[in-house]
Amino acid sequence: MLLLPLSARGQDSLDKLATDFWTWRAQWQPFNSDDIPRIERPAGLKPSWSAASIAQQKADLAGFEARWKKLDPSKWRVPQQVDYRLMGSALARVHWELDLNRRWQDDATFYVEQAMTPVVETLLPPPPFDKTRSSDLIVRMQNVPSIVEDAEANLQHPCAPFAKLAIASLADIRSQLWLVAHDVGPLLTGDNVQELSPAVERAASSLESFREWLQQRVASMPPHAPVGRDAYVFFLKNVALYPYTPDQLLDMSRQEWARSVAAEQIEHQRNIEVPVMDAYSTLDDQLQRTTEMEGAIRRFLGRQEILTIPPGFPHYSVRAVPPYLVGLGEFSELDDFTGPSRLMQEGLRWTPKPSPDPGYFEGASQRDPRPIIVHEGVPGHYMQLWLSWQNPDTIRRHYYDSGSNEGLGFYAEEMMLLAGLFENSPHTREIIYNFARLRALRVEVDVKLALGQMNNEEAAAYLAKTVPMSSKTAQAEGAMFATQPGQAISYQTGKVQITKFLADARVRAGEKFDIRAFNDFVWRNGNVPIELQRAEWFGESPLAKPAGTPSDSETKRKRAQ
Repeated sequence: MLLLPLSARGQDSLDKLATDFWTWRAQWQPFNSDDIPRIERPAGLKPSWSAASIAQQKADLAGFEARWKKLDPSKWRVPQQVDYRLMGSALARVHWELDLNRRWQDDATFYVEQAMTPVVETLLPPPPFDKTRSSDLIVRMQNVPSIVEDAEANLQHPCAPFAKLAIASLADIRSQLWLVAHDVGPLLTGDNVQELSPAVERAASSLESFREWLQQRVASMPPHAPVGRDAYVFFLKNVALYPYTPDQLLDMSRQEWARSVAAEQIEHQRNIEVPVMDAYSTLDDQLQRTTEMEGAIRRFLGRQEILTIPPGFPHYSVRAVPPYLVGLGEFSELDDFTGPSRLMQEGLRWTPKPSPDPGYFEGASQRDPRPIIVHEGVPGHYMQLWLSWQNPDTIRRHYYDSGSNEGLGFYAEEMMLLAGLFENSPHTREIIYNFARLRALRVEVDVKLALGQMNNEEAAAYLAKTVPMSSKTAQAEGAMFATQPGQAISYQTGKVQITKFLADARVRAGEKFDIRAFNDFVWRNGNVPIELQRAEWFGESPLAKPAGTPSDSETKRKRAQ
């Protein structure tokens, strides 16, 4: 389906609102250690979380919301109504960040992210470092002490579990930062390169001081207070635009978990006489095979007529992680999906050496890189983002919520499994089913953490035992879910929505259904929540059920309380 020209009178106002909002958002959006929410920022940006900056954000948000509410989309065509709802989602996310999931007020890890993630993001693309990038690295390093000052001023009642996570993440911060100065410093260009070392010293001292500040107070800090049902439902309905209640999410997760466990066991029995897959003996072997497999996946997509690989789409490459990034994985995912201004650069995943005790996903890649290629690269995140950044509708070029992005990545895994990509690698099929098992459990953990039915330690122990996965990986997963409610449900919930969307489209179209055209539409609009994609595909108004309207079951539940 092609996007029709937009010509309604209200659209100019919506376009202007969107342009103003996303210019503003590039300055104020919190940095996030996840890879999907990354956006390009103005050069020389020095983020602030002072009381004045928070007040300014709230005032600006009120202005944007007033402009949005004045628009009347009722007479607009469906694509325009989709864009209107998208902007409502973007505004709701800012409200969620500032007023409901107030990480800036009680989460010490939030300030570690605001200090360190900007630094890591400048390091993720491979060398060379031009003048702008070199300057940005120095400016962001120089801004670390200011972020720490904001943290100590704002964290009046910080939560103990998050403080402990922040303390642990900063245990070796001085040596990590000085490795950056040692290895990256000689690569920088520009007139201010000599400022890197003093900036590193001040940043290291400031973060060490913050760690000590937390250590002195952690014993008296309160436990984490969950966001609660009302706030969580707000997120589901207004930000993610999911048509589900928390209870429905739990029901779906249990069904999907049972299905994935059964499928994994049956696949295991099918492969009982198949020799186990050995890990690659060297990183060079792993990198070479990863490159070969990325090309094979592209050819497979073309042969099976599943999805169009666009002309000029760069490759998703892998490289050995450089020493200056090895210790910084706590602060950001170590991959580079490029961005709107770098469309012709290859996507990149920095890859560690094979280890006898790898993490959950690293262990899978050391045996077969394809599950990660499919999710992260081709046809997953990198390809989806690359296409989205070139969407002819500029409002759809931005990140709204992970439900569509991560749901698409998860859907891609099962799509490629069913299409036969892993037909000659039986044990890889077991990996895919185990990934599905994890995604289902993530929903349960996310919902229960948000509703106060589980704490961080219980979440980590539950994941370690039930996936199963290493204790270290489980702790990292549980911590992320606790600090960012609603993110962990995105994989399973998005995939369920896409598969239902596909099934409905197939039934309505009958034999005329074209799965490649369907997938091309979903990938091109990969930043758009799936319910809005459905509305546009079927030509149905997305305004019929405004965001925030509870379902019948939710209404009945509230009345019964």
